[in-house]
Amino acid sequence: MKKIILPFVFSLVGGVIALYIHNLYYNHNLVQDKLVSGNKMVNISYDTSPAISSNSNIDFTVAAQKTINSVVHVKNTSISTGSSSVWDYFNNRSNRTRIGMGSGVIISKDGYIITNNHVIENATTIEVTTNNNKTYEAELIGKDELSDIAVLKIDSDKTFPYIRFADSDQTKIGEWVLAVGNPYNLTSTVTAGIISAKSRDLNDYDSKNQSFIQTDAAVNSGNSGGALVNTNGDLIGINTAITSGTGGFVGYSFAVPSNVARKIFEDIIEFGNVQKGLLGVTGFGLNSRNADELNISLTEGFYVNDVEPTMGAAIAGIKKGDVIMSLDGLKIAKFSDLSGYLSTKRPGDIVSVGLKRNNNNLKISVALEKNENIEFYGMQLKNMSMDELASLGLKNGVKVLNHRNNTLYRMGISAGYVLTEINGEKINNTTDISNFQNDTKINQITFVSPDGEKERLIFE
Repeated sequence: MKKIILPFVFSLVGGVIALYIHNLYYNHNLVQDKLVSGNKMVNISYDTSPAISSNSNIDFTVAAQKTINSVVHVKNTSISTGSSSVWDYFNNRSNRTRIGMGSGVIISKDGYIITNNHVIENATTIEVTTNNNKTYEAELIGKDELSDIAVLKIDSDKTFPYIRFADSDQTKIGEWVLAVGNPYNLTSTVTAGIISAKSRDLNDYDSKNQSFIQTDAAVNSGNSGGALVNTNGDLIGINTAITSGTGGFVGYSFAVPSNVARKIFEDIIEFGNVQKGLLGVTGFGLNSRNADELNISLTEGFYVNDVEPTMGAAIAGIKKGDVIMSLDGLKIAKFSDLSGYLSTKRPGDIVSVGLKRNNNNLKISVALEKNENIEFYGMQLKNMSMDELASLGLKNGVKVLNHRNNTLYRMGISAGYVLTEINGEKINNTTDISNFQNDTKINQITFVSPDGEKERLIFE
């Protein structure tokens, strides 16, 4: 009898355990079906269990209450000179007052405000109105046109409510966000949406290294300079732009990431200008087409096409043909990922660069160098080493990296040319260019082509 009972008990216990494991790991609502496609049987599956809502615990009221008093209305008054019509001329209205509107974000209790540069551009006076209808005259502390960020300051004997910064690198696609601003002069407006994309560059061919957060939170004229916040009410971006064929919101809005805005703010306060750190590489983001041309399997990452011999990347050992896959552990899939992260760094900072080289993974520490490149006459110009100059038989000059000047384009000037003289004065480095930045009339520019041919352009 024992010989029969004992195996039965073991079998029963084993069956119970098997049934428990089955119920634990198997979803009974998962239905499998088969479809016939041509001569092939295709297995599909779908889940009939009720969806779990990720929105059940979302409460926008907390974030709205924390931020609405820290977002201000910015009024820009400027004087435009010169008549714009015959009527203006004959009625002595050649100098007209223009008024622009936008938003700003108080980021310190003593009244520092971040807004967009285009909100206060050409302002003769700047007026800030808080949510409790108090108006202050604001001082422009500094601005950066490339990132479209400006810093203002207002003063009071009382402290101001302010928004604290969040780490925009930690934001995720699909995350809920709020846009707070003053669209169409409708003060203290809050709209909700999600992060639709990150590291978005709206124009691959301009000189601006954009890396926007894209959202579907409604943003319109007047929202510029306002806050993009997470559900905790912390700042993750400065609302800056929309893309629209009508001028109104059509589902896409873009914000400067808070890490970039904070770094620019700190640079302006500490140095008076923006400190930009460079790796010292040039190249492009990979995709399937250029990967095929390069005969490599990677379709993401930043392909290093060249390195500056005197800068950090070359000194650390980065070579042409390397593919940058990460910076400080942050994935680099395209150029805007790289430029966006570097926009948060300063010269002298050390970054850990993750590379692919001949199917090998490498990590290299690189010290960022000061950006001595300069924009002039629509050209991006860089300094040249003595060896580079000697290879062209030159003793002075700066190299044209790229340009968007149609006049120069028609005259055949392109990347690789060397600018050697302006108005007859020798140009040794980009610092010399600053002498010609302040509305100096340009009569003559001398270039040398990559073939060593001298070309002098005369402007009348």
